[in-house]
Amino acid sequence: MTGPRSRRAAAIRRTRCSAARSAIATRRCAATSCRGNGKAAAPDRTVITPSDRDDGTAAALVEPAPGRTAVTPAGGRAKPHPTALSVGALLTALVALGQISTSIYIPSMPSLVQVFDTGTAEVSWTLSSFLLGFAVCQLIYGPLSDRFGRRPVLLTGLALYVAVSVACVFVTTIDGLIIGRLLQGMTACAGPVLGRAIIRDVYGAERSATVFAYVGVALAVSPAVAPMIGGYLQTWFGWQAAFVFLAAVGVLLLVLVLRLLAETNRHRIPGSLRLGRLAAAHATLLRSGRFHGYVLAVAFVFAGLMAFTAGAPFVFIDVLGLSPERFGMLLVFNVAGFLAGSLAAGRFTQRMGLDRLLLVGVSVSLLGGVAMLAPALAGTISVAVIVGPGAVFSFGMGIVLPGGMAGAMAPYPTIAGAASAVLGFVQMLVSAAAAMLAGAFTPASQLPMAAVIAGCTLMGFLAFLLLVWCRPPHRRGRR
Repeated sequence: MTGPRSRRAAAIRRTRCSAARSAIATRRCAATSCRGNGKAAAPDRTVITPSDRDDGTAAALVEPAPGRTAVTPAGGRAKPHPTALSVGALLTALVALGQISTSIYIPSMPSLVQVFDTGTAEVSWTLSSFLLGFAVCQLIYGPLSDRFGRRPVLLTGLALYVAVSVACVFVTTIDGLIIGRLLQGMTACAGPVLGRAIIRDVYGAERSATVFAYVGVALAVSPAVAPMIGGYLQTWFGWQAAFVFLAAVGVLLLVLVLRLLAETNRHRIPGSLRLGRLAAAHATLLRSGRFHGYVLAVAFVFAGLMAFTAGAPFVFIDVLGLSPERFGMLLVFNVAGFLAGSLAAGRFTQRMGLDRLLLVGVSVSLLGGVAMLAPALAGTISVAVIVGPGAVFSFGMGIVLPGGMAGAMAPYPTIAGAASAVLGFVQMLVSAAAAMLAGAFTPASQLPMAAVIAGCTLMGFLAFLLLVWCRPPHRRGRR
């Protein structure tokens, strides 16, 4: 004789079986519908998002495949997650924003001498002022993002970047353009500083070196693609078109950040803007000799690139007589070298070890700088003796930049914004000085540019060798 409790258990089992049969039937109907439409059921996609774990490593969330809808606990429609590819592309574009802003107008630099009736040194100041503003404001964006989060600070910086880029279109004097470029650098640095910090937030210490290497691919492509675009804009529309293009890029990035990027800073520091805490964070960084070595290696090698950027348009266009379009296309060789170096860094970092690979990178960069200087000292000038060594230098730089960034930032997860800011500040400050020095002379040959590049690569090599590689074995593990 069955009691009430047994009857209730049987009823529950029948209900569960009915629900299971209904679910199976629903899935079969969905599959039949997909086959009837000639489409296979698409698999779910995974999205890399920041983990709530303390180590900051990435976690995967499942995004509904096309045709499927995520259901919220309340039963409503959930907003689809962005794909890992789209977020990765956005972060790459943010890190490359500074490169694009620096490179796109360099084919217009010789024409600015005539437009504003000024000299080459004053025109070179438009590049140096951008780098100076870029350097100073990196010390601000890092702590702001540690306190308020990456997303709101990034949105504010991009909005100001768009406004300043539009203002540059309407300047009528070289002094106005220098000031506009200073302000543009102050706002453009939000992209690289916060892009690097977000990568560190999402991927953690171990994977960030590899991720930075592949981000370096974009950093390799942008200095060539941007001048090619700038060359055509200069030929067909004039120098103002480059700033219209930059404003459009800023608007696009602003919209994509609003739509795709969630907050990634899981370690907010409420007092990060206090002078005492800022001093403590920077003191932590400055006490590390290895941090100095990585930062100076990145800074001096990148300064060599900025010296090339400041001097090359005058050498190729004014001295060698090339058109702006052809000058832009010649930079493809530099990009090929940088791209090969970035891919080599991504492939061999785990196999060779970060420090050993960086030693190769700074050595190759030095070789390229010396190879460019030697024919200049001999009085030989041609496209080949500049482009060939430039490609070798760029290969080494493609190894140094991502590896040096990862080596400098990895030990400091709780102050990643501050570490990124210090790295960027030193990098751009040294680059501004190199650009000023390379542009201070009216070029009759490639000698001023080549001398600055060779000097920068030598300083980067020595900084890494003395502060990182030659440290005593029992201290090399210390950060």
